[in-house]
Order: sequence, then structure tokens, then C-alpha cells
Amino acid sequence: MDLRTVTAQWSPRMLSVLRIVSALIFMAHGTQKILGFPASSMNPPLLSLFGAAGLLELIGGALLLIGLFSRPVAFLLSGQMAFAYFIAHAPKSPFPALNGGDAAILYCFVFLYIAFAGPGPWSLDAQRGRGAV
Repeated sequence: MDLRTVTAQWSPRMLSVLRIVSALIFMAHGTQKILGFPASSMNPPLLSLFGAAGLLELIGGALLLIGLFSRPVAFLLSGQMAFAYFIAHAPKSPFPALNGGDAAILYCFVFLYIAFAGPGPWSLDAQRGRGAV
């Protein structure tokens, strides 16, 4: 088997791995804001901008993790990260490395990619015959 065949076979699976790993790391931001884990000074009220962001991170991250409603959830979270970047990071500096917004940019485009590419074969959407690659 040549490299092209192997990469073609694993490409859809690696899309699932990208979705799962991104969702796990993203969800941690929601658990921090909403559940207080890992412990931090962030304790936003649920009915605030940061509270709403935390709920999206927690619930949206969980849905992406299991691959349920992946395309619309990924699109929504991509928009949330674009909004977060321009509201919270860009005013500090035009440079992402200085304003702390590089993760928001990366999440924005990873989620946008998932919204268009689908969740990959290791997802509940694929099991239900919806949104798979």
C-alpha cells in the first residue's frame, strides 16, 4: 500500500479526530466558566455575555464531541469564536500573539472547516446517516 492510499483511507478518520480533540479542549473553557473546573477566577453569571459563551462552549463542545448536529453546531461555534476575537482580543492589540486571541482564531477556522467538511465517520451524525463525509 502506498502513502496516497493510506492517507486517503485515514483522511475521514482524522477529520473525526480533529473534531473530537478540538471539542474536548474547547469544552474545557465551558466547564471552567460554568462548572468551575478547572478552578479559576472566572465565575460569570449565566445571564451575561461570558455566561452565554460558557454555555455555548460546554453544550456546543459536548455536541461536537459526540458528533451530533455537527455542522450547525460547528458553524455556530465558529461565529462565537469570531465574535469573541473581535470583542475580547482585537481591542488589546492588532497582533494575535500579543492579544491572546490566537486560540479564538484557530477555533473559528477549525469549526468553520468542520461545518463544511462534516463530522467524519466517527460521529453520531454518521451513524444516523446525516452530515457524514
